[in-house]
Amino acid sequence: MTSIAEHPGAWLAIVGLGFYHGINPGMGWLFAVSNGMQERRGSAVFAALPPIAAGHVLAMAAVLLPFALLAVSMEQIKALGLLAGVALIAFGVYKLVNRRHPRFLARIGPDRLVLWSFLMATAHGAGLMLLPVYLGLRVPHHDHAAMAQMAGDGILSASVVALVHTSAMLLIGGAIAWAVYRYLGLRLLQRAWFNLDLVWAACLIVVGGIALVMTINA
Repeated sequence: MTSIAEHPGAWLAIVGLGFYHGINPGMGWLFAVSNGMQERRGSAVFAALPPIAAGHVLAMAAVLLPFALLAVSMEQIKALGLLAGVALIAFGVYKLVNRRHPRFLARIGPDRLVLWSFLMATAHGAGLMLLPVYLGLRVPHHDHAAMAQMAGDGILSASVVALVHTSAMLLIGGAIAWAVYRYLGLRLLQRAWFNLDLVWAACLIVVGGIALVMTINA
């Protein structure tokens, strides 16, 4: 598995995307605040965070693991990077045009928070946003005899990327949830919050563009 020293920028991007996902109320912190207010106790805010994190890490793994199992050459990594960049831009444009949230997510109750978090992250393309960064960490294969070993390394690296990213998301999301529940209140969102859906769609396009430029210049 590639180390932080080898690719510091990529790991910084993985953590940064985790922070960004944590800021977005659609990734779960608003649900944690709601849980605390409904049960009228602060511990309920934190009780909602583990299932939210579990769903998010599963959504990341669902996108990354299929690519982790591929033993790929440098040319194939570049092709996948280009494909991921184009997919991100296309999905960002789609989110700009279609701002409706999937209705079926509203029908998932709080007792199925892991499923809700998984579907919400998937519907927003959170794992897709992480894919170009992960592909940059992949080591191309040169020896078919080493493919099994490389698949094992790929699974390990994808799992670590998903866990590091989700830990960053949980840290920021949990801090915001507690601050809103304990000090700020939901009225702050009505007065000061900006349209994160637009920012999210723009971010998808920007990350896709960066992925294309970096892949072409690699």
